[in-house]
Amino acid sequence: MTVNKSYSHPFEPSSNNSLRQARIKQQLINRLYKDGQLSIHDLCQTVKLSAPTIAKAIEELIEQQLVIKSGTGSSSGGRRPGLYSINPFSRYVLAIDLERSFIRMGLFDCANNPASKISEFSEGLDTLPDVFNFITEKVDELLKNNKISKNKVLGIGVSLPGLIDIHTGLSHTYLIDKKPVSENLTELTGIKTYIEHDTKLMAWGEQAFGLAKGHNNVLCLNVGSGIGLSMILNGTIYKGHSGYSGEFGHIQIDNNGDPCHCGKHGCIETKAAGKSLIYKANQQILTGRKTILKATSAINQNKLTTSLIIDAAKAGDQLSIELINQAGEALGRGIAVLIHLFNPELIIIGGELSRAADLLINPIEKNLEVHTIDRIRKDTKILVSHLGEDARIMGSLALVMNKIFS
Repeated sequence: MTVNKSYSHPFEPSSNNSLRQARIKQQLINRLYKDGQLSIHDLCQTVKLSAPTIAKAIEELIEQQLVIKSGTGSSSGGRRPGLYSINPFSRYVLAIDLERSFIRMGLFDCANNPASKISEFSEGLDTLPDVFNFITEKVDELLKNNKISKNKVLGIGVSLPGLIDIHTGLSHTYLIDKKPVSENLTELTGIKTYIEHDTKLMAWGEQAFGLAKGHNNVLCLNVGSGIGLSMILNGTIYKGHSGYSGEFGHIQIDNNGDPCHCGKHGCIETKAAGKSLIYKANQQILTGRKTILKATSAINQNKLTTSLIIDAAKAGDQLSIELINQAGEALGRGIAVLIHLFNPELIIIGGELSRAADLLINPIEKNLEVHTIDRIRKDTKILVSHLGEDARIMGSLALVMNKIFS
């Protein structure tokens, strides 16, 4: 892995070690992260080095508090072998879900376990005048509150919506600048930062920790304030030529539909995205429609959120139920196209609207019955993400770990 000179690899040994020793330790750390507890014998089989060489490197890693002896293995005779693993508290990863109306931030240890409660802020890309400084301040606060120094942080993974060019790293929707978002945040925080599209990070999260684990052909739908799609094809997350693949929300399903922010009319987002649901709810409220949402937002539309519409629907509010049903119908028509194009084994529905799965899935399934070839439809399972809103956070964690340990 190529490492920026200003940000050397966090597991790199002290400068008086030889380059060969450093590489050996890197290999051992990589294997222990990916495979968990291993014995010296196990490591010999995977790293292809002698037992004395590996034992010496493991001893040094234990002295550096990067590796711990975590147990003993079984034996067919003789001494039981010691088992070693990464010290989970030796290094940490910051994962940030940066969205239009909110920011969520989590701290994880080297065993992928949460090291703190996920922090949630009701400010986001659409409301913060200076997103970079806000994130920098919150990163500093989070590390200070958990008594973790920056040199113990492997990296920061950030989930960002919009168009991000994989060749230049530039965002063309949010935080537009002459420099990539990752460079700006790396400079401000002093921690190596990696950026990826939010829906693609949902796929990272599902593949590493969720329902997509062990599957090769999976589509992940991120249904929130906007609608995105990420594709795991033949076991690999597909990005497209420039990184712009997956703009599922801008498939047109109604030529005479409402205008979309992309410039077209009748896109799926105009019927199923959170922003669309909020707009339609407010329009109905202004016409005098009876709904429990009226007390929330008849005067100040900014008070109404997708989450409140979901809660109202679960409480039996007829307008909210209708809006979510309409969203399900639009998603079903779009998903029918995806099934015919990709023949996936699994489609995972995540994002904020997945909280309304009990109301959303039925209209999706009904539309699939009408718009898909039955033989192809039967090959695809549709499931709601177990990770829910945490899928992008977990994807940000997986992104950093992949950069460090690949």
